[in-house]
Amino acid sequence: MDGVEAQIAEWRAYVAKAPAVNGRDVDELDAHLRDQIAELDAAGLTADEAFLVAVKRMGDLDSLSREFAREHSGRLWKQLVLSDEDEPARPSSRWFEALVFALAAAAAIQVARLAAHFPAEEPEWLLRNISLFVLPFLAGYFARRRQLDTRRWVLAATPFVLVALVVNLYPYRADSATELLVALYLPVVLWFAVAYPYMGGMTRSHERRMDFVRFTGEWVIYYALIALGGGVLLGLTALIFEPIGTDLDERVIEWILPSGAAGAVIVAAWLVESKQHVVENMAPVLTMLFTPLFAVMLSVAAATYAVSGVAGAFDRELLGVFDALLVVVLGLVLYAMSARAPFLPAGLMDRVQLLAVASALILDVMVLGAMVARIGDLGLTPNRAAALGLNLVLLVNLAAAAWLSMRFLTGRIAFHRLERWQTSYLPIFALWAATVVAVLPPLFAFG
Repeated sequence: MDGVEAQIAEWRAYVAKAPAVNGRDVDELDAHLRDQIAELDAAGLTADEAFLVAVKRMGDLDSLSREFAREHSGRLWKQLVLSDEDEPARPSSRWFEALVFALAAAAAIQVARLAAHFPAEEPEWLLRNISLFVLPFLAGYFARRRQLDTRRWVLAATPFVLVALVVNLYPYRADSATELLVALYLPVVLWFAVAYPYMGGMTRSHERRMDFVRFTGEWVIYYALIALGGGVLLGLTALIFEPIGTDLDERVIEWILPSGAAGAVIVAAWLVESKQHVVENMAPVLTMLFTPLFAVMLSVAAATYAVSGVAGAFDRELLGVFDALLVVVLGLVLYAMSARAPFLPAGLMDRVQLLAVASALILDVMVLGAMVARIGDLGLTPNRAAALGLNLVLLVNLAAAAWLSMRFLTGRIAFHRLERWQTSYLPIFALWAATVVAVLPPLFAFG
């Protein structure tokens, strides 16, 4: 480790020369760098390799690291730190790999659609398995892109096989509420399964978990853009074929829409991987725009419901709306954290984010109170059990996030402690989603 300590000392001295970095920042960055090195070392990398990768991951310090690499061009880690813009362009077949997996997902959807005679018939198994026809191809794309070995390929495929067996061997009853819950929560379970090949099997690394959070936010942006463009294209297609007086426009949309939606899952992932610097420019703007808007909306809603005393009168639909809202707020908070430079001191946006989290926490408590009252009056059903568990999971996350945010704003802890809490809590969300899929159906007799 002596050689690594010397490299850390040299890197630390160079970073300290930056005019915007003071002594306290250097200490925090040094601690953050050592945490990453320790995680990478535990994952099996050598000390030198861990140092190289950790420096590469130092977020907004990439510009400093790039200059450092230029001044120390004899070092091996120059090739890891310098970005693509510093190197000559090389031909790549990445787009072809993405195209192959996208076409495979599109074909799988069509095969399932033909087997189910959709839309003439709407069998329950098609809705239940829809994510199983797409997300395994996304996992395979990342497994190939990360060049996983055979053992990790098997580990990446195992959750998909187990889930497919569980959800299709369960004897659901007619009009089963648990079957609808499985259809709703199964994509969440499989998305967390995609995290393993995306992270290259390094599931214990908090940095890689935050990378996956960042990827998820950026994927949503690209998929939404593709969906908007595809919607315009299909609308224009329908208008063009309308004068013919046949159902040709409906047939085109009927075939293209499911395949396009499935293939776009992989295409959006490829765009995130290939155009990451573009989304990195968009991310701070989006978080700066939407975080204050959600903070204001949540605080006004929390104050209104608390003062008016109507929180106990939440009906089923409104409870569902608030659950969806809380999930969106949590996603926005996580995405904002992933887009934030960890070494920066607390600022206005951190205070706005705390307001959003605190308001969401108050609303969550109100929703939980109304939900417990409904369960006391009407009994426990699969939907109420799933919603109750989700709200409890959110309550713990929001409460801890609010507490750690206050400590960060008062200078008692570093920002990476707040990051570490969120990345450590991600498996809890995956565990609850898996519980809804695998445990609730037999618990409620598949009703």
